Amino acid sequence: MNRQAQAAVLFLLGGAMLHAGTTDLYLRYVKAGLRPLLLASGAVLIVAAAATVRYELSRSRVAAERPDGGEPHDVHGDAQDHRQGQDHRQGQEHGHEHGHQQGQGYEQGQERGHGHTHREPRISWLLVLPLFALILVAPPALGSYSALRTGTALQPPFGYPALPGGDPVRLNLVDYAGRAAYGHGRSLGGRKVEIAGFVALDRGGTPYLVRMALSCCAADAQPVKVGLSGKLPPVLEPDSWLDVTGTYTGERTKDPVNGGIIPFIDVVRARPVPAPRDPYDESWNN
Repeated sequence: MNRQAQAAVLFLLGGAMLHAGTTDLYLRYVKAGLRPLLLASGAVLIVAAAATVRYELSRSRVAAERPDGGEPHDVHGDAQDHRQGQDHRQGQEHGHEHGHQQGQGYEQGQERGHGHTHREPRISWLLVLPLFALILVAPPALGSYSALRTGTALQPPFGYPALPGGDPVRLNLVDYAGRAAYGHGRSLGGRKVEIAGFVALDRGGTPYLVRMALSCCAADAQPVKVGLSGKLPPVLEPDSWLDVTGTYTGERTKDPVNGGIIPFIDVVRARPVPAPRDPYDESWNN
C-alpha cells in the first residue's frame, strides 16, 4: 500500500465518520454525547489525507527538478555509505586479501541495494475491509439475543428525585427499575407509570421489557430488564418495541446470568410503538 493508497483510505474513513456523525447512524456505535468527538476525528483524518497527498506531490516535484532525475538527497543514506567506505579502507589496511574480499562484499551490497525494490506487504490491504463494512453495512441495534445472554446492569441509584407531574407519569425504564428494585416502589407513591423498551422472552416464556444501557459505545452495552405481568398482549414478538402503562408490583426475580435483581411492573395497557431514534439508553450514567 503506497502513500497515495494510504491517503485514499484515510479520506474514505474520515468521510464515513463524518457521514455517520451527521446522521443517526452514529447512534448504532457510540452514545449521543460522543458525536462532537466523532465529527472532529473524521475531520482530522481528512486533513491528514490531504497533507499526505500534498507531501507526495511536493516530493515528486523535487525529484523531477533534480538533474539526474533521482530521489531527493538522503542524508542518512550518505552517512551509511560513508561508514561503509571507511570499513572498506580499514579492511585494506589489515591486508590486501582481506580488503579485497570486503570490497567485493561492499560492491555486492551496493548492487543488491540498487537492484532490489522493497514492496509493502499486501496484507495491509485488509485494513480496507472494516472501512467497507462501515460504509456498506449498518449494524442493527443490540436486541433480545444479547439481552438474554448478558446479566442486568441495574445498580442502586444515588437517590430518588421527585416524580414529574402527570398521571400516568412518564419514566425512563432504568429509573423505574431502580425505584422498584431498590426503593421497593415507595418513591412511586402508588402512581401509574409509563415506560418503553423492547421485548425479550426467556426460555420459559417470561416476557421482559429491556433497554440497553451503555457507558461509551455499543461494545460495552448492558441490559436493564423489567419483567411484565398483568394485562399483556396475546402475542409478544421478541425485539418489538412496547410502550407500557402499569403500576408497581413487589414481584421480582433474579437474573440467571449474574443474579441481579429484575423487578416487575403490573401492566394495565401495552401498545406497540416504533423503535426510537436512539435505541440505547445511557441515562443511568448521567
